[in-house]
Amino acid sequence: MPAKQMLPGRRPSAVKAQGRKRPAVKVKRPARPAGRGPLTGLRRTQQQLRRAWDRPLTAYYLIFGSSLLITVLGLVMVYSASMIKALQLGLGDAYFFKKQFLAALIGAVLLLVASRMPVKLHRALSYPVLAGTLFLMVLVQVPGIGVSINGNQNWISLGGPFMLQPSEFGKLALILWGADLLARKGDKGLLSQWKHLLVPLVPVAFLLLGLIMLGGDMGTAMILGAILFGLLWLAGAPTRMFVGVLAFAGAIVALLIKTSPHRMDRLECIGATEPGKNDLCWQAVHGIYALASGGWFGSGLGASVEKWGQLPEAHTDFIFAITGEELGLAGTLSVLALFAALGYAGIRVAGRTEDSFVRFAAGGVTTWITAQAVINIGAVLGLLPIAGVPLPLFSYGGSALLPTMFAVGLLIAFAREEPAARAALAMRQPKTGWRRTGSRWKSMRRRVKKRPSGER
Repeated sequence: MPAKQMLPGRRPSAVKAQGRKRPAVKVKRPARPAGRGPLTGLRRTQQQLRRAWDRPLTAYYLIFGSSLLITVLGLVMVYSASMIKALQLGLGDAYFFKKQFLAALIGAVLLLVASRMPVKLHRALSYPVLAGTLFLMVLVQVPGIGVSINGNQNWISLGGPFMLQPSEFGKLALILWGADLLARKGDKGLLSQWKHLLVPLVPVAFLLLGLIMLGGDMGTAMILGAILFGLLWLAGAPTRMFVGVLAFAGAIVALLIKTSPHRMDRLECIGATEPGKNDLCWQAVHGIYALASGGWFGSGLGASVEKWGQLPEAHTDFIFAITGEELGLAGTLSVLALFAALGYAGIRVAGRTEDSFVRFAAGGVTTWITAQAVINIGAVLGLLPIAGVPLPLFSYGGSALLPTMFAVGLLIAFAREEPAARAALAMRQPKTGWRRTGSRWKSMRRRVKKRPSGER
């Protein structure tokens, strides 16, 4: 075969290039997309969280979820913190837990009812609730009807072990009535005048405060004052007026504290590290001991030492200290996070609504729960004087739990009434419900009857 004879199927140029070495070709790798980097995952997660945070049902789920978790965890801690006290009194270890659980069941019904009630019905109930609360608070001061506990006459006996504290319902009454009053005046454009802004809101609030102070309950009076200031702030009170009312209320509080040796002793226990003379700061100091001994993750559920008679009111006012001792810093931070989520959701509902009543009522409920939680936790931490107020939804006490759960139901109802939330809930309704199935079946039957053959 000749050397230059072409092979079948090959070009001459291909034959000549057989003995040559092909130059190395550098393969360029595709450039890394701009979206792929070490921080891309973090940014993507942040964007997803922001989108989830801005969804229309976020406030609805936050209110429902956080309040449910606070109540359930509170039931667990009430049982753990009260079992020793119940045994010391000769009762069953679950005595206080059973009462709190019954109150939680009734409160769940109230929450469900409040969450399903329309806004107009809430406004219609404002005056009856206020009138009923005032009547009960007057009955408390009647000799033979009112009951005194720990020096405060704020209770009415319902028979047996059940007691009622009408001042707890005064918070809810002031919010509903004040929100309806300010909403009606706002619709008429009267809130720009200071006399319409203050009257009759402030006089009625001071009437409630006076009835509460007759019983000696300074803590509840502080919460009621915070609700009043919250309503005035939401109504757009001028700074001078707001500061003036705040200064007047502060002067009254200072006078009441100065004239009461018991309140002065509580004021001196702020930041105390020793029980002091005559053990005046015993409760405050042992609350700090309970928190300090808990560490990061606590000594374990039910393993508290302070609840064995060392810490008074372990299942009511100082249940947060027992939580810190048994669940540690992780448990207390979880409780704080749940209250923060509930407060944020309430502010969001109040800020996104176009209904003035909803704005005032949601802001008032958020002020109530947040202020009471701050006062209770601040007292346990030694940053505020002991005011004797329970931790909302968490501490033992049916009189405090029932109106609070109704107020949470208000927030849920308001969150559902947002236009975007209402549309989102409507889209999530099942497409094959009883009504739709029934109507579809009836329409098919009508169609069948119209057939001339009668076949199916």
